[in-house]
Amino acid sequence: MFAALRPIRPLALIAAISLAACAEEQGAYGDASSIVTAVPTAVWEQLEDSVYGALEPTIYTVRDEKTFTVTHVDPNDGATWGDLMRFRQLLVVGPADASWIEPVLRKARDEDRGNAVVQAFDVWARGQTVTAVVTDAADVAGGFLASLDELHALYDRQFRQLAEARMFVSGPDSALVDTLMNRAGFSLMLPTVYTWDARDSVYIFRNDNPDPSELIRQVAVTWASPIPQGMEGEDFLAWRQEIADAYYSDEQVAVLDNLQGGRFDHEGLDAYQIQAVWQSPPGAWPAGGPFVLRAVACPAQDRMYLLDGWLYAPGKEKYEFMIQLERILDSFQCAT
Repeated sequence: MFAALRPIRPLALIAAISLAACAEEQGAYGDASSIVTAVPTAVWEQLEDSVYGALEPTIYTVRDEKTFTVTHVDPNDGATWGDLMRFRQLLVVGPADASWIEPVLRKARDEDRGNAVVQAFDVWARGQTVTAVVTDAADVAGGFLASLDELHALYDRQFRQLAEARMFVSGPDSALVDTLMNRAGFSLMLPTVYTWDARDSVYIFRNDNPDPSELIRQVAVTWASPIPQGMEGEDFLAWRQEIADAYYSDEQVAVLDNLQGGRFDHEGLDAYQIQAVWQSPPGAWPAGGPFVLRAVACPAQDRMYLLDGWLYAPGKEKYEFMIQLERILDSFQCAT
């Protein structure tokens, strides 16, 4: 929901990928957030900055973090293209009769082949997604440039779907939805791998697999009744601190640098969101991570709910985990 460097291209990328290709001759390799872009160098040099700007937007977690990473390859460079064509996420650009476009169109569904942006799967490797921008031969750069917004929307949507699928690989805890609604008057949809506990009117849901020193995802829900009037961002942050001090096993204080927030509509309910960073207080074991805090007013119950989702993932890219936390917060329902 909240999104705000020009990347350093690793010199060893080609060598590493070549070794991976030898190990997995028929399988795709690479990460879903890494996009290898095959387009002739002359076109790439015209559009490089525009492509990075469109396909590598940043999100602030504990720093500016790229949502995707783009690497260029010239499909006319036989040796390099031969290595990278088995990458998991490929973007190929050119006219329909180009040697790097024709195989994609043959694999694509009949009804998609007339589109400017076409996707096909398992073109050069198993588990591969190839997105083709089919352009006029006389204006490859113009066709590519015109498709950048559509490409970003497509990649973002599919990555979010992947993040959600990965989150629910253990299955959704549908029984918990009914338990929470009957017991507490609200519900969340969480993966079954989450544990939960309730003390007073504070419900805490936690997933610290495989090891809490490596990864923690936690969501807390509480409420105030009657609905407090006139509360703003600083009031919600103070409320969060009260909950953290009393109920969290991990000491936390909010860092307000780069805070992003504002009001929004949560399925017809007045809501407020803050995204910022937490860190350990002075003298505690150094730790930190991003959090998403939401306050949702439920007039039918005369309650103001506070939902706090936070992440601890040292040394890891955090974008996917933040998508998953937001998906959990989006599932919030209160009794009507």
